Amino acid sequence: MSDVAGFADVPPTTLADLLGRGQVMDIGIRPLWPGVPRVAGPAFTVRCPPGDNLMVHAAIHRAEPGSIVVVESGDVDYALAGGNVCAVARRRGIAAFVADGVIRDLAEVREMGFPVFARGVIPIPGTKTAVEPFNQRVRCGGVWVEAGDIVVADEEGVVIVPGARGEDVLRDARAKLAKEAGETLEQWEAAHRARIDRILAERGFED
Repeated sequence: MSDVAGFADVPPTTLADLLGRGQVMDIGIRPLWPGVPRVAGPAFTVRCPPGDNLMVHAAIHRAEPGSIVVVESGDVDYALAGGNVCAVARRRGIAAFVADGVIRDLAEVREMGFPVFARGVIPIPGTKTAVEPFNQRVRCGGVWVEAGDIVVADEEGVVIVPGARGEDVLRDARAKLAKEAGETLEQWEAAHRARIDRILAERGFED
């Protein structure tokens, strides 16, 4: 198991550079209140059919502390969760929700400081009838997520690090950040201009 806690120090932008577009959720999955802190944790995956939220409500009593509940839904007509569900999740140590859907009671969620990344807000809740297994492969924000994959999310977006690659990705991310930290803006600008000018020349551009 990789050092999941170490990913809290790695921006999604760095991870996106290393992993590529396929591991980055689409722009519809966004923080629902300003100033959401970066979160990182293993995915506890949940699937809900359109209009139903039973398994999200069940998940908050079963997900381990530190985990991030990742929900496949694709439904923006009915809320997957509300203030009390988020409050219980927070009290049980769940780090965040990342949901391909919507929630309600945003003012309560914002006030308690519980991180939620989702498609938006709607005031009407879903039904509670459909039973689905936990920790199956789900699709959220256009990305396939396996249970135990590492979720890293902040105001820049949500990136999924495959669990089997966690140690290697964290090592590469730390090396990249260290290199960037040791580079002045002047050094970056010079290297950047040289690279861009080379690409332009290769493509026949002339000033």
